[in-house]
Amino acid sequence: MSGHSKWATIKHKKGAADAKRGKLFAKLIRQVEVAARQGGGDPESNPTLRTMFQKARDASVPLDTIERAVKRGTGELEGVTYEPITYEGYAPGGVALLIEVLTDNRNRTSGEIRSTMKKLGGSIAEPGAVAWQFERKGIAFAPGAVSEDDVMAAALDAGLEDLVAEGDVWRVTCAPADLPAVRNALTEAGIEVTSADVTMVSTTTVELGTLEEARAVLRVVDALEDNDDVGDVYANFDIPDELLAELGS
Repeated sequence: MSGHSKWATIKHKKGAADAKRGKLFAKLIRQVEVAARQGGGDPESNPTLRTMFQKARDASVPLDTIERAVKRGTGELEGVTYEPITYEGYAPGGVALLIEVLTDNRNRTSGEIRSTMKKLGGSIAEPGAVAWQFERKGIAFAPGAVSEDDVMAAALDAGLEDLVAEGDVWRVTCAPADLPAVRNALTEAGIEVTSADVTMVSTTTVELGTLEEARAVLRVVDALEDNDDVGDVYANFDIPDELLAELGS
């Protein structure tokens, strides 16, 4: 699981930085709204809403803002109707991309995604071309200062499937339906969960062996994530630790 674990960890750290800048707020609110519209406004009976609600809280989105988004989703308050769409494509070097968007204008968003990909050396693929290389998983992060035995003991019975040390954090992987139980088990054991989300992880990886290759792929990912309609970008690249260190510096 080396490839997608690194990418998941990169996204975790990027998400923390984006949250500090307030960049994620609008996207998280939109995701809460759509989850409520699709499955109802009760987090107890709508697991997707429960996950998105907690994700927004983790990013310090105010509670009343989240609750208004839920009400817009259920129709209690007036709001824009967003359509979920997933685009598939390739970044430079054949790296597979899944791009999840929520848009109120399909034609506008499609044109922007295609233009971004073309300008930066990527390409849009036909539906199904890359989706088979990803599977949906629950991922939670805990501080690396906690011992492996303690994390394992807390989460194993709740559904833990994999535990990987990535720098200064533990990455805990489980089935999507088990994520709330895993999170609760860690919290009850006194282990802080710094973030938790249901995400797409790759089953195959493309290794990026040079800084130029890594930067070319990250330029595409960053440009896509800068689009207001893009909620998440998933990729199947693997960057060696020494290159990650150079990129981080």
